[in-house]
Amino acid sequence: MTRPYSDRVSFDFLKGHGTENDFVVVPDPDGELLGALDPALVAAVCDRRAGVGGDGLIRVVRCSAADDPVARAAAAEGVEWFMDHRNRDGSAAEMCGNGARVFARYLDEAGLVDSSAALLIGTRAGIKQVTYETDGTITVDMGTPDFRGDVKVTVGQRTWVATHVDMGNPHAVVAVGDLSEAGPLLESPGYDETDYPQGVNVEFVARIAPRRVAISVFERGSGETRSCGTGACAAVVATAATSLASHQLAPEAPTTYQVDVVGGELAVTWRPDGHVDLTGLAEIVAVGTWLG
Repeated sequence: MTRPYSDRVSFDFLKGHGTENDFVVVPDPDGELLGALDPALVAAVCDRRAGVGGDGLIRVVRCSAADDPVARAAAAEGVEWFMDHRNRDGSAAEMCGNGARVFARYLDEAGLVDSSAALLIGTRAGIKQVTYETDGTITVDMGTPDFRGDVKVTVGQRTWVATHVDMGNPHAVVAVGDLSEAGPLLESPGYDETDYPQGVNVEFVARIAPRRVAISVFERGSGETRSCGTGACAAVVATAATSLASHQLAPEAPTTYQVDVVGGELAVTWRPDGHVDLTGLAEIVAVGTWLG
């Protein structure tokens, strides 16, 4: 029996995407929904048939109102807004580059920030700086990559050696001659769980020009997605690092790659200071009310 609307969890939401990596955005500035947004509800909201649909859910909350030690640390640094990002299955995620741009787009369109200045946002991967570009794109400083050696990834009967790159969340980057080598990623690619006890995002990367790559993405907790910002960054640094003396080195000059994803294209710049910038479009496309 269906519950009456008055008994259901109800909240307003927006729908947004960055290169078709889509998210349900839930404004909750004062932290009133924290207890309600449990993993089961998040998964129901993100369901593409019975819910709103999305690769994840982003709760927009003030750092001072978020029940999270990372958010409290960001609040102590003077950061106002915290990106509480959940995967499609309801699990918490450390960071999402496309999601960060959608988060920033919402804050701008809601009049909650000054888009003429750099914006600092809190995430579970630390404080990130966002810049609103004059051409309408948004750039996120994703921090520095952490190379952690080689691992193995298996799809079906085939196994590849992958580069383990952490961009605030873990990635296994597999270089292939053509993306069709991986086949459809209908199930989670296999890997050694001792390497990734919390799961991993997998990127298959094909170099199609000197500074242009195409990627296919499988995100932990979400499955195959049409784009992944941190995955694009991991793919670029793993690709660019092959021409450097060591994976721990950054390029001597800013190195920018175009990254083709199913949902569009992104620009990733690896800077001499080691930081990686992710640039791309982000849009808010709908608003609504969840009736639970």
